[in-house]
Amino acid sequence: MNAQSSGNRILALFLLTPILGFPQQPQPRAMLTVKGYSGQVPVIQINGKSYVDIESLARLTNGTVSFQANQVTLSFSAPGAPSTSIQADRPARLSKEFLKAAIEEMNVVSEWRTGLINTVQHNNPLTQEWADGYRRNADNKLSLASAAAVTEPDRALLVLLKGAFTNVQALSDKYVAMHNSQTFVAPDALDGDQLNRQIQSCADGLAPVISSSQFQDVPACH
Repeated sequence: MNAQSSGNRILALFLLTPILGFPQQPQPRAMLTVKGYSGQVPVIQINGKSYVDIESLARLTNGTVSFQANQVTLSFSAPGAPSTSIQADRPARLSKEFLKAAIEEMNVVSEWRTGLINTVQHNNPLTQEWADGYRRNADNKLSLASAAAVTEPDRALLVLLKGAFTNVQALSDKYVAMHNSQTFVAPDALDGDQLNRQIQSCADGLAPVISSSQFQDVPACH
């Protein structure tokens, strides 16, 4: 089946899908994969029928969706074709599920760094076991974000999240090693630490990306 006939068949299914009057709450979601395109779109099960977000499907297939009165038109591009006018008219936005996962990962990384700063400032024991707890949590959240990435902006931001994770882990490993070697660490040592400053710059740069839901590069996260 070619891309055009496949697109027409999916469009027909959407036009037959009821839009109002759901008597039940959405059931747990599956993921829709369209052959020939990379990525997935969440599927919601309601009353035994499957529903997907039209705009998410359009992004997945490099297509366009337009609304005019009570008419919705969904157009598909051939697999591998460049994005169409919907991408030119406005910047591609981060998908909702990925954005949620990205925020959770950023929070965990921030807690890890804050915990490290507090531990050093108060000269508390800094053990590998302590660091591993934060690492496992951050690694788990990063895996969830990776699974939720379905668009190019999602995948681009995922690279920055991985960079932030790597940098915080390196900072943590550095001070754990210093503690294990019984090297004196001043309470304000992190204030002048170049890597710590880079991590803060990364967090500052990611804040507007998250608030706008639109990707932009943050060099400090690399």
